[in-house]
Amino acid sequence: MPHKVSLSRLKLTDFRNYAAAALTLDGRHAVLTGDNGAGKTNLMEAVSLLSPGRGLRRAAYGDITRVGAASGFSIFAVLDGMEGDVEIGTGIETGEETTARRLRINGTTAKTADELTDHLRLLWLTPAMDGLFTGASSDRRRFLDRLVLSLDPAHGRRASDFERAMRSRNKLLDEGRFDPSWLAGIEEQMASLGIAMALARQEMLGLLTRLIEETRETSPFPSASLQLSGFMDGQFSRPSVDLEDDYAAMLAESRYRDAGAGRTLEGPHRADLIVHHREKAMEAERCSTGEQKALLVGLVLAHARLVGNLTGHAPILLLDEIAAHLDEGRRAALFDLIDGLGGQAFMTGTDRAMFSALGDRAQFFTVADGRVFE
Repeated sequence: MPHKVSLSRLKLTDFRNYAAAALTLDGRHAVLTGDNGAGKTNLMEAVSLLSPGRGLRRAAYGDITRVGAASGFSIFAVLDGMEGDVEIGTGIETGEETTARRLRINGTTAKTADELTDHLRLLWLTPAMDGLFTGASSDRRRFLDRLVLSLDPAHGRRASDFERAMRSRNKLLDEGRFDPSWLAGIEEQMASLGIAMALARQEMLGLLTRLIEETRETSPFPSASLQLSGFMDGQFSRPSVDLEDDYAAMLAESRYRDAGAGRTLEGPHRADLIVHHREKAMEAERCSTGEQKALLVGLVLAHARLVGNLTGHAPILLLDEIAAHLDEGRRAALFDLIDGLGGQAFMTGTDRAMFSALGDRAQFFTVADGRVFE
């Protein structure tokens, strides 16, 4: 079994609808129940901010601070992490630039949020993701890159560096500054970063596909078939240096076309994740709403198992309204699967009875009016 990474304390100040809240956790799964709007998802969002990025809602940090608060928000967590016990504090101060947040690990200011991946990996599934297969390709790329990031923490930095280089190229083209040496330098950087991004995505999908194939007979959920489309399709068995040369040449040849379009038309930022329901041999976007939800649940849990297998540390799972619309038998099978991953999961719902099959494997908390109590 992978090492169990788990939170033991979570303290919030001026976060969303919480003036102050504190949870003491004993390492078991945490079930948060209460009425809609009570603040269950807000607690999950706070945990999600223990990872790089803007959390499961992708909200601007200034919008997270409780209305009427005298200063910014803060999150403090204690956990048994991948490198042992660790204390993590993060938040913002009123009046400071809210495009970034402060982060302290064991009392020391972290250089970047990427340091969080040394201590825990977080995966989440929320109702907002239910339209993933029918929505915009950008949502699927973002979902895919979070999956890659949990296995390859450097992926986020490569992606942000690629975006920065692409913006520089777009600006030069928009201004009509077609300096060959300047553009060639940027395009070489884009090619190196872009191919590295694409290869990391391909590698993760290959590993995940093999795991899904190995476990499909025992999974209570339909299995997904996965592939990438939209950027250098079918070419990734070739040496990376050749791929980089080809992409750099592609960028050089498309300068005037990209200038006219006002954006870069070829690259990993245009790729799409294509998902099929394997048992039905049908595109996920054509499946019923229930089938799409089941596919997504199975995909996220398979990836959680992959993270545990490859890192030796089970990820923390944030599963918002996970038991809704499932019958009693499917819920029991789901909880057994979650528990079998060997990690800690946070789950929300409006009815505590929906989680009865967890028994003493979980702590139960009630959330009401900005308060949390066991």
